[in-house]
Amino acid sequence: MVRVEESKLFSGIPVTDLAGLRDSIELRHYTAGQVVFRQGDSGDGLYLIQEGTVAISVRVNDGDKHTLSELDAGDFFGEMAVVDNEPRSATATANTDSQLCFIPSDKLLEMLQRVPTLAATLTREVSLRLREFNRHYVQQVLEGERMGLVGRFAGSIVHDFKNPLNIIGMAADFAAMDDASLDMRRTARNRIRKQVDRLSTMISELLEFTRGSRGRVLFAETPFDSYVRGVVDELRPANGEGRCTLELETEPPEVTVQVDPKRLFHVFSNLMNNAFDAMPDGGSLRIGFKQTDTHVLTEFRDTGVGIAPEIEAKMFDAFATYGKSKGTGLGLSICKRIVEDHQGTIRASNHPEGGAVIAFSLPILR
Repeated sequence: MVRVEESKLFSGIPVTDLAGLRDSIELRHYTAGQVVFRQGDSGDGLYLIQEGTVAISVRVNDGDKHTLSELDAGDFFGEMAVVDNEPRSATATANTDSQLCFIPSDKLLEMLQRVPTLAATLTREVSLRLREFNRHYVQQVLEGERMGLVGRFAGSIVHDFKNPLNIIGMAADFAAMDDASLDMRRTARNRIRKQVDRLSTMISELLEFTRGSRGRVLFAETPFDSYVRGVVDELRPANGEGRCTLELETEPPEVTVQVDPKRLFHVFSNLMNNAFDAMPDGGSLRIGFKQTDTHVLTEFRDTGVGIAPEIEAKMFDAFATYGKSKGTGLGLSICKRIVEDHQGTIRASNHPEGGAVIAFSLPILR
């Protein structure tokens, strides 16, 4: 029998941090073939497998059942319901007689807030599962376009997760150094917390996109200049592994905008990372600003190869991509939705001197 502290999710968590969670754990027993939960059921918590095996499967539009994975003792499942508070996206069935630990969503979310290491572990395990999911389904692309899109979508998630996961890993190593001071550990903890929040926002945006619905925008009056400087400082370390330079070509204007800071951060992050991907041999990304009486315009100009004619007319379409080894073009489609939710516009073009220019506008708050 695998104990809670030996499971994949909690193996790196100090026992003292698990003390408050134990009282909320409920042991549940299932016989072989018994359904733990069904696709579409209310997502009320996460399961840890102490004994036995569990199969995770989905039914698609034609009614066919597809097994996504088979989990053993020490594994966990049901985590997406904790992240997005939505109905179950798959069915879980006991393959053998099994003993499971059930953890309610509210208790786990409370612990995620208290223990950043747990949030990082959960994110890493989800990413690894998505990689495995992608690997299996890419092999079945020839079964039809529907399955091909599933594989490409999973690949997009893995690509978008890469940078924040790298930052989390570096910050964790930084904090674990023998000579790390209290300030160093605090800095690392704050960096991990920010990246976990970033990943959570990215997951929400991707889920929002697949549902075809607009997310609720939590507007806040925000000084545009200080917001931009903070975002640039946070994203500067991800500058194409040191090959690229990032600079503000003009100073951001001192105006007030009404934005959702977390969602707008995703726009800056995606446009910066796309620019760095377009300059594999190095280059520069310049961010400039223009102001009118009603709007502030932010321009991203890189020194890459520019936008291919084949893709220019559909830059912001879902899954539109050309000549990229990573991603599917889904990121720009999400950026367009976010900007439009802010009553702004976004456009892309080639600069006369070379490279691509992507610019988006936001209304100024009067």
